[in-house]
Amino acid sequence: MTVLSYADSALSLLPPVVAILLAIVTRKVLLSLGVGILMGTLLLNQWSVTDSAWYLGSRITALVWDDGAPNAWNLYILGFLMLLGMITALITVSGSARAFADWARQHIRNRRDAKLLTMFLGCVVFIDDYFNSLVVGSIARPLTDRYYISRAKLAYLLDSTAAPVCVISPISSWGAYIIALIGGILTSHGMSDGGHLNAFMQMIPMNFYAIFALLLLLCVAFMELDIGAMRRHELSARKGHLYDDAKGLPPGANGDLPEAESGQVRGLFLPITSLVIATFYFMVDSGAKALAQEQLPFSLIGAFEKTDVGSSLFFGALVGLGVTLLLAFTQKIAPEMILKALTAGARSMLPAIYILMFAWTIAGIIGALETGKFMASLATGNIPFALLPAVLFILAGLTAFSTGTSWGTFGIMLPIAADMAMGSHQGMMLPMLASVLAGAVFGDHCSPISDTTILSSTGASCHHIDHVLTQLPYAVLVALISLGGYVVLGFTESVWLGLLASTLLFLCGLLWLKWQQARYRAA
Repeated sequence: MTVLSYADSALSLLPPVVAILLAIVTRKVLLSLGVGILMGTLLLNQWSVTDSAWYLGSRITALVWDDGAPNAWNLYILGFLMLLGMITALITVSGSARAFADWARQHIRNRRDAKLLTMFLGCVVFIDDYFNSLVVGSIARPLTDRYYISRAKLAYLLDSTAAPVCVISPISSWGAYIIALIGGILTSHGMSDGGHLNAFMQMIPMNFYAIFALLLLLCVAFMELDIGAMRRHELSARKGHLYDDAKGLPPGANGDLPEAESGQVRGLFLPITSLVIATFYFMVDSGAKALAQEQLPFSLIGAFEKTDVGSSLFFGALVGLGVTLLLAFTQKIAPEMILKALTAGARSMLPAIYILMFAWTIAGIIGALETGKFMASLATGNIPFALLPAVLFILAGLTAFSTGTSWGTFGIMLPIAADMAMGSHQGMMLPMLASVLAGAVFGDHCSPISDTTILSSTGASCHHIDHVLTQLPYAVLVALISLGGYVVLGFTESVWLGLLASTLLFLCGLLWLKWQQARYRAA
């Protein structure tokens, strides 16, 4: 069986583009991803049905069993989802979610405060984007429901504090991964004198998309700047319809589980706190063991660089589930109700698991098609040096959008950006690397096949395509703001002038959003 490469062909874009367009038009995510998977498989196998069937079978098998061993990463993530669903359902049955909502009503004064608290929690829980979206979603959902904030708005709050915070935080799975990548790149080019962590810290103010995505989120939450599909969802939520799905409950909802009257706020915070602390411990512990095996000295950044995120999330969730069960028993919840909650919680995560497995499959096929390499090849040619940061931002965004992975885009585009900087202007190395990071997060935000997007909609119990369509206008606005900053940065070679230009564009964007808001109200 011969598998073709399409690294030099625009045909490599066909499967992801078809899957994305179908998902937006039909709102049937699994069907759309399935069509993209079949199209990519046929392309790889020269349209041979027999070879395609064997190849697709091997891809599906590899999701759980790869190279003669269990696929630990995938299994741990799927297990984490199931456990988190169980924890959430148990918290609901114990009445703790309702107790938290009642408590919040006394301390949180209005919708604005509820959104700001959600954003604050998203910024505080920064160790991993998966963890951020799912755990903060579990905490914030009772609160945002109480104030009739749409699930689409909650998903936007989760998604826009997950990747943007993680990508500029050195003590996170993202930060450690990026530090390791840029460390290798800088060393290979003889530029490691200042230290890899120092280089990462210097790149934080250069990541215009992450900075202004967070600032725009703050303004949207504070000023109620709802436009387009988001406005429709928010108006519907004020009438009691928190999500817009013809079938009723969105993916991830637990249904009508009975709630105990004896619920207490600690029944929500103790499980979630134990989950956070345990996950952090397991991340540091697994990283420390990896460092010890390589006979390297321990450091927190080094531990996060070597950590096993999947197993840490899974074992942290086990600890969280144990604490939740213990509280349920002390509260004297009936065993049959506990069993019902565990079953309902695990079942509630099945739609998200199906979507995630399909997304992993199409990501593997897109990788085999070498779509990312084709997108990266577009960066080569006679492009004026001053435009390179802006061009790299656009290409990284398109690559992440097409492939559904920001991490994969980092791996592909960062070395190319470094080579281009060395061939033109070595002093612009870090700004060009930062533009790739920013573009990859932008593309990841917009892509319906991104795992972070999928898990943000899961954490909010929001229909996946509703989240994509409501977040898109805000993501595109921030991308345009960032693009203007990178153009100025390229021509002036000044990060601060680029940041100033983006700030001015950001203020113009806010004025436009307020004008749109006033127009809606006048209508």
